[in-house]
Amino acid sequence: MDKIKKDKYLALAAFIALGCIWGSNFLYMRLAAQYISPIQVVFLRVVLATIPIVAFGFARKAFKKWHFKYWYHFLVMSLLAAVIYYYCFVMGSHLLYSGIAGSISGSTPLFSFILGLIFLREEKSSALKILGLIIGMLGIILLAKPFNAEITATTWEGVLYMIIGSISFGASFIYAKKYISPLQISGLALTSYQLVGASFILLILTPFHGILNILHDRTATIGLVLGLSVLGTGLAFLIYYFIIDKMGAVKAASVTYIPPIVALIVGATLGKEPIGWLDIAGVLLILLGVYFLKKK
Repeated sequence: MDKIKKDKYLALAAFIALGCIWGSNFLYMRLAAQYISPIQVVFLRVVLATIPIVAFGFARKAFKKWHFKYWYHFLVMSLLAAVIYYYCFVMGSHLLYSGIAGSISGSTPLFSFILGLIFLREEKSSALKILGLIIGMLGIILLAKPFNAEITATTWEGVLYMIIGSISFGASFIYAKKYISPLQISGLALTSYQLVGASFILLILTPFHGILNILHDRTATIGLVLGLSVLGTGLAFLIYYFIIDKMGAVKAASVTYIPPIVALIVGATLGKEPIGWLDIAGVLLILLGVYFLKKK
């Protein structure tokens, strides 16, 4: 097998692995939030991922002195793409079934499109993209089940948290495209600065009383440390930048199609969560809407 084919298959394997890692994160978040508060889950997730990422950054000599004059941009990214995003997703996974939370997370590109129209001049609308936006929003409505008499205020709160988290994550892409990308800083360095900034913010915000309660359950502990931190945050960022390098940014961004499907499957099988046909229809509508948005 020649090197080109080997790199192609390696990139494809990394692409699938990343989708599966991100899709399974919602169950880990739900499990961990049963023992410690959501903000504590986020703190441990970020801090435990920061250490190996920063160490890898030093080993690769990714950090440059001139980077730090843009510290305020890194701080904004820390808030949008880590603190707010992670916290809202943990809250959503805690209040909803993990499969439903993961399905709603697939709506991030929908909100990126809306924000792009507002803040980016080069973002253009079209009839197909508007149709995709409408279809995607219908998918969110199906997952929220507004006409189901059994739906409680807690369910609506969970859906709202997932939407806010998706908006925050979507906003991070717009901010990065407008202010970060022109700086030509490596993905490894950006990830490190983002996680370090988030660690400091969470260090101030997080109450530590009871944080060791996570150790009461082995499955929740392993899920938090390995699933959320090492794999879902640290390794996931490295894989993401690897597939961007090998496949290009457009193809790499398509990885967002995988997590909602994986989240539903993992939630139904490992989490024993009840998943109905409306839930499946909802996630398919979101993915179809995102597909239309990405069409040229």
